[in-house]
Amino acid sequence: MSVSIIIPTWNEAAHITATVAGLRAQGDCEIIVVDGGSSDATIALVRDADRVLVSSPGRASQMNAGARLATRENLLFLHADCQIESGGLHAIDRALARPGVSAGCFAMRVAAEGWGFRSIDACATARVRFTGVVYGDQGLFLRKRDFELLGGFPRLSFMEDVFFSRMLASRGRAVVIGKKIFVSPRRWERVGLVRQTLRNWTLTALALGGVSPDRLAEYYPRVR
Repeated sequence: MSVSIIIPTWNEAAHITATVAGLRAQGDCEIIVVDGGSSDATIALVRDADRVLVSSPGRASQMNAGARLATRENLLFLHADCQIESGGLHAIDRALARPGVSAGCFAMRVAAEGWGFRSIDACATARVRFTGVVYGDQGLFLRKRDFELLGGFPRLSFMEDVFFSRMLASRGRAVVIGKKIFVSPRRWERVGLVRQTLRNWTLTALALGGVSPDRLAEYYPRVR
């Protein structure tokens, strides 16, 4: 496999060990963990990563720092509380070998039961297929050379994934592959399924409509 995985972390001791172990079980890959100043045991628990570094906080800054150190042809940006279905890393190389494809993500599966969560999964896939916008918890992957040509993630404190997806459209189309990414339900469980979903849609619409993402970040607190 020619995949480097960049995982931004902040107080992810409860999830990071399982995430790294799951990636290692899929075969040869490069794992880079970029911490944004955790106060828990996150850094001590990532001994199986290839590189561990600390950067200024903020996902965009952390992911850009990790990508600079990546040595593989393709990049996968993965949230610390997400798990990739077996065979998912191999599927990245196959997807990016397809003509006209610049990037992609996995089929999202919130790790909770209920029709509401399945609706979220379906909407996430539809969003990518109809708009090309990939959220970070879907596991964005792309070629390193395209990432560098675009200058990396924009230096925003919020929604860097949305704006980077729009930049990626100039390089080709984004695809959703069949392999699943299992996403922690913690934010929906903490805030409420309907409330969190409506918040996501509203903030995305406002950002794309011209409202500063840094201003909108005030309405999307970190959940741990």
